Amino acid sequence: MQYLPNIFFALALALGLGFFAMNIRKLSRNIKLGKDVNRKDRKSERLKNMMMIALGQSKMVKRPFSGFLHIIVYVGFIIINIEVLEIIIDGLFGTHRVFQGLLGDGFYGFLIGTFEVLAALVFVAVVIFWLRRNVSNIKRFLSKEMKGWPKNDGNNILYFEMVLMTLFLVMNAADPIFQQAGIGNPISQFIVPLFDGFSPEAIHMIERSAWWVHILGILVFLNYLYYSKHLHILLAFPNTYFANLNPKGQFNNLESVTNEVKLMMDPDADPYAMPAEGAEETVPEKFGASDVTDLNWVQLLNAYTCTECGRCTSSCPANLTGKELSPRKIMMDTRDRIEEVGRNIDANKGTFVDDGKQLLNDYISPEELWACTSCNACVEECPVNIDPLSIILDMRRYLVMEESAAPQELNMMMTNIENNGAPWQYNQQDRLNWVNEE
Repeated sequence: MQYLPNIFFALALALGLGFFAMNIRKLSRNIKLGKDVNRKDRKSERLKNMMMIALGQSKMVKRPFSGFLHIIVYVGFIIINIEVLEIIIDGLFGTHRVFQGLLGDGFYGFLIGTFEVLAALVFVAVVIFWLRRNVSNIKRFLSKEMKGWPKNDGNNILYFEMVLMTLFLVMNAADPIFQQAGIGNPISQFIVPLFDGFSPEAIHMIERSAWWVHILGILVFLNYLYYSKHLHILLAFPNTYFANLNPKGQFNNLESVTNEVKLMMDPDADPYAMPAEGAEETVPEKFGASDVTDLNWVQLLNAYTCTECGRCTSSCPANLTGKELSPRKIMMDTRDRIEEVGRNIDANKGTFVDDGKQLLNDYISPEELWACTSCNACVEECPVNIDPLSIILDMRRYLVMEESAAPQELNMMMTNIENNGAPWQYNQQDRLNWVNEE
């Protein structure tokens, strides 16, 4: 019976980490459904981006108030959970505050005191975030894509953080050994009077309960991440590392189309000549993207990394003028479709069975895609370097090159370019007639 709590702790830890590993494998499988793209170049620049943007939160503080609050939560939550290592050791080996003996009262007290101050700041910041989401009527939190689960998910994470920070402080306040040492308790000391009149046994029960719920809550939180927008806590680092480093607005040309244009511009080329023997065909199976498997793996990683903060949508000129387009919705829809495809694969023993759906039309409408001005405001604003525009352009490419479904004005312009070599409806021989006009 003496080792029963340790055995139970080990089982809970193994289950929590086991489910987390399963979710990570599923996440990796879903991202790899995308087409390959090379992002192994310019490694030093990629590493710098990751350190500055994901770790340093450099783009987050472009909006100072929310950025500062986010940094408090981010830094506080990460640093406080260093204390989880001590809980794991204590839980597995039956020790109690093992680091206090190893580090000494002075340094250990400094660490725990710092953690307590951070916990209090995190709690305050989270309350402000909750008020901003639910009371302040900030427009970017009221969009139609933020109804239902997205709204509840954002609140659930805030509740998680409030509870975990409270449990940490209660755990310290109800630990008589820790409190009697008189170290590292700048916040929990104000909670201690709440236990006046409690028996030592009751206080011990409160401390143990807070300890157990705290660590179990962290394991639940870890596994909840896969289903939450807060997956960006983990994915912001690879997402910023593998982000597109080319200048914004640089369009990626299809090799097959480029070769055809070169052929058209070569006066000595025979357009009817057969390909050389052994030459590989460069024509892709599909031009552009109509479903998530047509996108590349970085675009799918982008979708899973989306924080749903709405900075992209709040800076989108199309959205600001009342158009249907919301870059945030583009990323959320892409993630929802990936998940649907993943569940289909799981249900059919590793093989995707056509479900009659696709990202285009079933999730994202052509109206949304053609509302985009290609200005890159959404890309510039994203705090974790997500690129909604790349998905929009790939889907527009499919509409144009596979379905000839561009708006009438665009179709007319492209027809004129094809026939006349210019976007205007004039014969090539007549294009310079205007110089003769008086």
